[in-house]
Amino acid sequence: MSRNIILSVISFFIYLLYQVLILQNVVLFHTAFCFLYVAYLLLLPVETNPLTLMGIGFVMGLAVDMFYDSVGLHAFACVMIMYIRNYWLNNLTPQGGYNTNDAPSIALNGLQWFTVYATPLVFIHHAALFFAEVGGFSMFWFTLWKIITSTLFTLVVILIAQSLFPGRRSR
Repeated sequence: MSRNIILSVISFFIYLLYQVLILQNVVLFHTAFCFLYVAYLLLLPVETNPLTLMGIGFVMGLAVDMFYDSVGLHAFACVMIMYIRNYWLNNLTPQGGYNTNDAPSIALNGLQWFTVYATPLVFIHHAALFFAEVGGFSMFWFTLWKIITSTLFTLVVILIAQSLFPGRRSR
């Protein structure tokens, strides 16, 4: 096994354990939830095969579902953002393109680029998760408020985590 795969598996379990042991009970104002495990999915290397991405998203979502008792909701939301991720990255391709093993991070692409990259994907994840949880659009405005506050909370935590653990800085 290569070093990158081993580090990726270790990171998977760190994000998962942090989510289910610490962040599961962190809720701001009864509406803003933090799903830091989404950062693991967003930080996977750019050139990863789309089917592999969706498989990893499914496994991560299913693992979170087991601890949240949410029968496939997180798996659904994770597979959805992993499906959309490569299309979104193609729209955000920098002038020089991406290097093969680069992960989309603040350290490599800058804060503005990472925020533009992560915000819609986190929003879509939360929208899929919360609307599926409600079972439709019956509580539209409350659910939309929950999506917006949770997206902001999750993004702030992801940005803090990125600044605390920046990873590689050179290209």
